[in-house]
Amino acid sequence: MSAWVLPDHIADVLPSEARHIEELRRQLLETSRSYGYELVSPPLLEHIESLLTGTGRALDLQTFKLVDQLSGRMMGLRADTTPQVARIDAHLLNRAGVTRLCYCGPVLHTRPDRPHATREPLQLGAEIYGHQGLEADLEILQLALDCLGCAGMLDLQVDLADARIVASLLQALDLTDDKRELIFSALASKNASALADLTQSFPKDIQQALTDLIDLYGDASVLALAQAKLPAHPAIAQALKQMQWLIEHLPQVRFSFDLADARGYAYYSGLRFAIYAKGASDAVLRGGRYDGVGAVFGHEINRERPAVGFSLDLKQVVGLVPALPLKAAIRAPWGTEPGLRAAIAGLRLRGETVVCALPGHESQIDEFHCDRELIQSADQWLLKAI
Repeated sequence: MSAWVLPDHIADVLPSEARHIEELRRQLLETSRSYGYELVSPPLLEHIESLLTGTGRALDLQTFKLVDQLSGRMMGLRADTTPQVARIDAHLLNRAGVTRLCYCGPVLHTRPDRPHATREPLQLGAEIYGHQGLEADLEILQLALDCLGCAGMLDLQVDLADARIVASLLQALDLTDDKRELIFSALASKNASALADLTQSFPKDIQQALTDLIDLYGDASVLALAQAKLPAHPAIAQALKQMQWLIEHLPQVRFSFDLADARGYAYYSGLRFAIYAKGASDAVLRGGRYDGVGAVFGHEINRERPAVGFSLDLKQVVGLVPALPLKAAIRAPWGTEPGLRAAIAGLRLRGETVVCALPGHESQIDEFHCDRELIQSADQWLLKAI
């Protein structure tokens, strides 16, 4: 095999795409900052116990593992930044009130999480800790929509679900982890036959409710239908009420619902959302509430904090939106004459991109689309339009 061949689902990012990704990264982090979110940068490598603690255990199969040559301990390359940010909130910042954090950095997956996806996503996300109320859910969803909007995403649709619905129906049943996983898979794929086989020994009301969930998808009318069909469980009633509250406070947003969708059931604890955009075959952003995620990182005090957040892959986003206009540059001759060097330095200090044409390369392709050139007129260096 050639030395330059990269592993499957791993790719270099070339200049034009890298520029677009970096510009989007800055825009989205600046949008998060405008909401009051503080930037953190967790390490790519951690002890495996920390990476897979609490909700991180669901990431076990997605995590590359290796042995630390210094300590002999098992370490992992992060597959998701969210548990690390929860650790920072619970163990390092240790604040009593609301904390808003954002991040952007690479994660590594042992296998792609969707068809044609990279195994090295550039994950950007935001999390808000310390507030139990729906105000936090509304804020994080609004921030998510604003981030996608400033990236140039069009025709957005928010799909809502709630982890409490299926969890409440299964709460009283003694199920193995494997069977629970099969039930969630049958619900997600809307496989009524498989679901019937899996639930044939269940109480009739639970079996019927799970079967009804398969058809509870569509527009906002689903919420009223669910209220009529599903058992009068307090957690289910609260979930439906909170979804109704959320859509009433975002009247400009197009919502859909799939109450059988319980992806991330081992992770999310309440409302969860996925945002779809024109031209995307899968969700471009996912998020929701995951209360209690920081409890495992506390010591003497209880750090079981309410939490809600979202994440996206900037590499996926950049492939779905038009490239941002390239800022035009200035072409300058190469030289050591003090006046020329001073003129170039002054332009760069003002934020201009100045590309010096090295000797013998004056006619090469202009990758920066220079629209001006620096020329000498009398004893001055002046800009001239090209």
